Amino acid sequence: MQFSHELDHNAQSIQQQLGQMLGHVNERLKDNAEVLSKTQQSLGERLDNAARVVGQVQRSLGGLEEANRRIYEVGKDIASLQEILRVPKLRGGLGEFFLEDLLGQILPPQHFATQYCFRSGDKVDAVIKLGASLVPVDAKFPLENFKRILDAVSDDDKNRAKKQFVSDVKKHIDAIAAKYILPDEGTYDFALMYIPAENVYYETIIKEDGAEEKHLSYYAMTKHVVPVSPNSFYAYLQAIVMGLRGMKIEDRAKEIIEYLSRLQGDFGKFREDFALLGKHLGHAQSGFQNADRRLEQFSQKLLAADADQNELCDFAPDSKAR
Repeated sequence: MQFSHELDHNAQSIQQQLGQMLGHVNERLKDNAEVLSKTQQSLGERLDNAARVVGQVQRSLGGLEEANRRIYEVGKDIASLQEILRVPKLRGGLGEFFLEDLLGQILPPQHFATQYCFRSGDKVDAVIKLGASLVPVDAKFPLENFKRILDAVSDDDKNRAKKQFVSDVKKHIDAIAAKYILPDEGTYDFALMYIPAENVYYETIIKEDGAEEKHLSYYAMTKHVVPVSPNSFYAYLQAIVMGLRGMKIEDRAKEIIEYLSRLQGDFGKFREDFALLGKHLGHAQSGFQNADRRLEQFSQKLLAADADQNELCDFAPDSKAR
């Protein structure tokens, strides 16, 4: 009997220990399951992010491929500078097209206009609207003699063509200054001369290996005409965009200041009304206190009258007895 009792006790003890161990194992399995679930969730999120990144890269590659295809098509259409300069009318139209396209890519539509007409009847290729004033932009750059410079075989022919080209550019600068810099019609006191080819801009404005080129660049600035190439004009436009944002912020700041001024006036009126209300409340409080004192005095009088009446009542039986 004692052995059986001990055996049962040991069996119960073993079962309890097994139950505890099984509980610990279940808790560990539960913790591991939660960790595994979180790991799977994190791995799934990372896979989703990786899939999105891959998709974005694929779309970017597709856009890059499309851009390369367009550049290749443009390269096939524009094989050389000589092809661009072959027909003067086509050349002028192409320069105006590039100018309008560049303006449309960077500036909001309300801040520029093309083929702007002055009161004299002269039309400038484009104007940039900055506040209440205009910046004229001319794209009709004379390139005939520059083509002759490229086609010249001998140095003498090249020098003659270069002198003629410089003379043409000076005349064009004079025409821009005379026809388009019109402050009385709302323009600024300068204009932009758009040169549609980077190599022409370099040879005309940047390259200074002789007195003629230096004189030409200086001559343009003295006439308040600023030569720009597609790249430098892009930089000018970016600066203008920043200026427009600054003007917009300034206008918004003025509106906020005006609104704050109105709020200050409204606050002043509210302060006056609040002070008047305080006076009324003070008068009301004073009246209430006076009424309370009178009520207290009246209550005291009522109590005194009631006490006198009680005394009279106390003396009444004695008087009847007498």
